[in-house]
Amino acid sequence: METKSWTTTDKTDWGDGPWQDEPDKMQWTDEATGLPCLAVRSRSGAWCGYVGVDTGHPWFQADPFKISLPDGVHGALNFASFCQDEADEGHGVCHIPGPGEPDRVWWLGFDCQHAWDKKPANDALMRRVAPHLEEMRQELSVGILAETYRDLDYVRDQCRRLARQARNAGDSR
Repeated sequence: METKSWTTTDKTDWGDGPWQDEPDKMQWTDEATGLPCLAVRSRSGAWCGYVGVDTGHPWFQADPFKISLPDGVHGALNFASFCQDEADEGHGVCHIPGPGEPDRVWWLGFDCQHAWDKKPANDALMRRVAPHLEEMRQELSVGILAETYRDLDYVRDQCRRLARQARNAGDSR
């Protein structure tokens, strides 16, 4: 699968941050495992990461909440599906396979929009609709309560971790 990225979101009101220089969707093949990977920005501005497994893999069509990950993944698996019908090239959970690569893969995913994960689009919305609440949130978001933005490099690393675990699960067939 060819590595590709798309930038589709207007992030001007999100403020300064690494998200300004990142795309909003990226597809690539994990080098170590050969599995397809996706990073897709959610509406909150946070990243979601996905790894695809093919027919015959023990996780193909598996419930993500029943998959045991010995090395885990950020926030745990919470998504599984085939390519989304409504997805277009630059949006959603779907990929553009290369010649001879499967187009019907089961995507397993996680997201980086949990408590204490920074969600820049949500922050921008709060600044617009409830500036007084945003001010209070900023005052509380220090030290142990500080939110962390999980950037594209972080999500790619988590996808590598998930792909390695998927390969190891497939090796036990």
